[in-house]
Amino acid sequence: MEKSEYKALKEQLFSRRRNGFDRLDGAERGALEAYCTDYKAFLDAGKTERLCAAEVIRLAEQAGYRPYVRGTAVKAGDKVYLCNRGKSVLLAHIGEKSLAEGAQIAAAHIDSPRLDLKPNPLYEDGELAYFKTHYYGGIRKYQWVTIPMELHGVVALRDGTTVQVNIGADADDPRLVITDLLPHLGAEQNKKTLAEAIPAETLNLLLGSEPIGDAEESGRVKLAVMKLLNEKYGITEDDFTSAELEAVPAVKATDIGLDRSMIGAYGHDDRVCAYAALRGLLDLDKTPAKTAVCVLADKEEIGSDGVTGMQSAAFDTFMEDLCESQGVPVRVCFEKSFCLSADVTAAYDPNFSDVYEKRNAAYLNYGIGLCKYTGARGKSGASDADAETVAYIRNVFDEAGVIWQIAELGKVDAGGGGTVAMYMANRNITTLDAGVPVLSMHAPFETVSKLDCYETYKGMKAVFEAEK
Repeated sequence: MEKSEYKALKEQLFSRRRNGFDRLDGAERGALEAYCTDYKAFLDAGKTERLCAAEVIRLAEQAGYRPYVRGTAVKAGDKVYLCNRGKSVLLAHIGEKSLAEGAQIAAAHIDSPRLDLKPNPLYEDGELAYFKTHYYGGIRKYQWVTIPMELHGVVALRDGTTVQVNIGADADDPRLVITDLLPHLGAEQNKKTLAEAIPAETLNLLLGSEPIGDAEESGRVKLAVMKLLNEKYGITEDDFTSAELEAVPAVKATDIGLDRSMIGAYGHDDRVCAYAALRGLLDLDKTPAKTAVCVLADKEEIGSDGVTGMQSAAFDTFMEDLCESQGVPVRVCFEKSFCLSADVTAAYDPNFSDVYEKRNAAYLNYGIGLCKYTGARGKSGASDADAETVAYIRNVFDEAGVIWQIAELGKVDAGGGGTVAMYMANRNITTLDAGVPVLSMHAPFETVSKLDCYETYKGMKAVFEAEK
């Protein structure tokens, strides 16, 4: 075989995974940067699921979406949304075809790992005031100490009114922190594993140290803190019982690297995919062939249970209402629908190469990562997409010029993770996982590639625009 023939055959038959910057259309660089600038603003505005849902609604209404009212007939071109208890949002752009032909769905989640306050959080010890926390989702506890924190959420009062709490987000606000042991006294702590070195009950937020009242009184620092909270928010200690207050890192999304090719922030998992799905929907320049649906759910980090999670009936009810307006049984719609379960995957990190299988890892700058299955070890907890489904999305992405890669989360026995895919698949909806590769996933500060963010957006938009 001639050398030229060998080379031609090799190019014809072998997979050619290439860095996305070697494939990116130069004219798209400006669009990539503009998209990522908007994404960073979205992250800063939505550090909790409530704040994120509010920002989603603001952007949706700006794009012509209106709240959906049950019983309202919908027609091609209508843009509607439904907010579920302030924590999740469902949006739909009604297509030209009947819902009997199915819908094109992208489902992501807008909750992220964090620290929640306990129901009775406020206490004083050593003449210092603290909030006790209960971590939410899978975190590595040692990463959450000695970093500046913000506090966001709501306090529901007995009369039914709610008070919005925001401490640490504004430029002049104080920040909160969880302290750690100094190295001079850390000999015993150093002997413990990473999982044991910082017990969950020591993840206590430092609130204050200045006492009020007479020196003979007790609880003077706690009282001083409670007085400040009462003056600003009108709450008492009993009101913490009916509060949802979340501590999150006090950091803004920022460019990473001398080349500014990456974004560092809190909450990439999974708001990087949520924003891509949202923008893909909002940026449709014409009525789609099939109804395009964007699901932004809550509670994924703790199993998707609860009334705002993907396992609740909220999605089914929303879709059933839309289907009923067209005289279509929702089960008929579901069996003809396609869902891209939009969630992040692990990016290959050469510093920890022993837990990755390099031939099947996702790499930064190689585009949106397709995951045929997630789960743990023997695919436990996975929605294992069939070959036809993967072929379908390959064709959709290739036709739209989307840069993509196929990937697994890590080595088979190294661990694993889950998404909302199996809950969509359990509804008889054809489903495939896809999302942005992330470095330092679930850490207080995660890193992603700008190129991967942009290609994920292109992928979501291509799904919404697909005609079959």
